[in-house]
Amino acid sequence: MAFARAGWNPIGGQSKKGTAPQLFTYTTTDTVATVNTAAYFNDVSDDVSVGDVIISVTSTGGTLASSIHTVVSNASGVVDVSDGTTIAQTDSD
Repeated sequence: MAFARAGWNPIGGQSKKGTAPQLFTYTTTDTVATVNTAAYFNDVSDDVSVGDVIISVTSTGGTLASSIHTVVSNASGVVDVSDGTTIAQTDSD
């Protein structure tokens, strides 16, 4: 699938763009492998800067997965993010 702005949300402090990393969340039924592909976040290239952080909630075969990605480049409208660090989904009860 493709990026869907409906799943995109800034998290507080957005007025400090350019002076500190911004934090965003993104939710999608796409897999994390799709989300971390270069150009996936091009629709928000005007919103993000190198070093900004995106917490993504994705899906793999209907199972939720969460990851933390960093914007590693944003040039000429092409955004690339890191592969992401997986956030463990432990529920031992």
